[in-house]
Amino acid sequence: MRTAYFDCYNGISGDMVLGAFIDLGVPLEELRATLAQLPIGNFSISSQKVQRCGIYATQVTVDTQESHHHRGFSEIREIIEKAELPPRVKDQAIACFRRLAEAEATVHQTTVDEVHFHEVGAVDAIVDIVGSMWAAHYLGIERAVASVVVVGSGTVKSAHGELPVPAPATALLLQGVPVSTGGRIGEHTTPTGAAILRTLASEFGTSLPFVYEKVGYGAGSREEKGRTNFLRVFLGAEHSLSLPLEKQKLTIIQTEIDDMTGELFGYVHEKLLQAGALDVCFVPIHMKKNRPAVSIQVLCHGHDAGRLVEFLLRETSTFGVKVLECDRFCLSRSFATISTEWGPVRAKIGYWGDTVLKSVPEYEDCKNIAEQSHLPLRTVFEKVIAKLEELSATGSLGDEKLVPGTTDDK
Repeated sequence: MRTAYFDCYNGISGDMVLGAFIDLGVPLEELRATLAQLPIGNFSISSQKVQRCGIYATQVTVDTQESHHHRGFSEIREIIEKAELPPRVKDQAIACFRRLAEAEATVHQTTVDEVHFHEVGAVDAIVDIVGSMWAAHYLGIERAVASVVVVGSGTVKSAHGELPVPAPATALLLQGVPVSTGGRIGEHTTPTGAAILRTLASEFGTSLPFVYEKVGYGAGSREEKGRTNFLRVFLGAEHSLSLPLEKQKLTIIQTEIDDMTGELFGYVHEKLLQAGALDVCFVPIHMKKNRPAVSIQVLCHGHDAGRLVEFLLRETSTFGVKVLECDRFCLSRSFATISTEWGPVRAKIGYWGDTVLKSVPEYEDCKNIAEQSHLPLRTVFEKVIAKLEELSATGSLGDEKLVPGTTDDK
């Protein structure tokens, strides 16, 4: 899988991303020709090599005569939609600006439609975002991950006046992402850079079994004595299962208990799921002193692990837990509603690439039919499964799809 690793050791901004991508081999002339389709007036984009601390990087500059920097999200979306860009590039660029709009709306206590960008509505920000998405597409990047993000510290001046670092919008965009001040004064990660990173990257603060082919450096505009102020991007292939599956980085919390009643186990199971666990398993085991016991295994997202560990320590008799990172590989899935003799029944459909591999009826729907029709649940399941197999065999099961993507985490 073609993978990019963003090493944000000096933070990240839109021009740094573009510079790193050009450094990796994106042709400037093709980038110019692509961005010229954007109906945003006259602008020019140039690049040059700069040397800092003995290392060379590509610095990108966007020049424009624009004086009106205030644009709303709907206007920017229209600008992007009018351009002749690959669908994925359009979707990612619009998603990136939507993230910015949602962050700004939260900061200013307004709605996405009422937000009017200032700095990020300027031509150079539109060029940075659309250009970065197109460049990622040109490089064939299928997946991106990132290091801990250095954000800086202190304050920064904006159109609204003095703001803390990271700026409020940046802080919202990086929620759930491992960050560091890096011992730096000033703004090292901008809202535009944070939005681009959150749009492209799916994992943060991780190291990969990764074989890289190229390294690109993008220079920020600020020059600091003894520091590069570069973004480094590695491009290569991740060593993982080469299968058409969705990969998730999850956490397993595990503990073994030999001195707790069955009633408490039931309570713990229920509360763990309510607290955000994706799954909870109880496994019978045999421990020291010939004691039968139970291994509690909790699957969760990494950002929920702390809360769930605290719950286990407070609500069970254990004195300690183990926390392990794991990769989960899943079929892409969608949900459909099919017609049956008893009415509509929801079903989960699993895909191997673009092909339907399996489908499962929704238990609650089948249970309700069995109760209302006074039929054995097994009979309802068998008939609904037969209907699903019939649709799959004729290639029409995918046509029943209502909501693409995974809508549950189980």
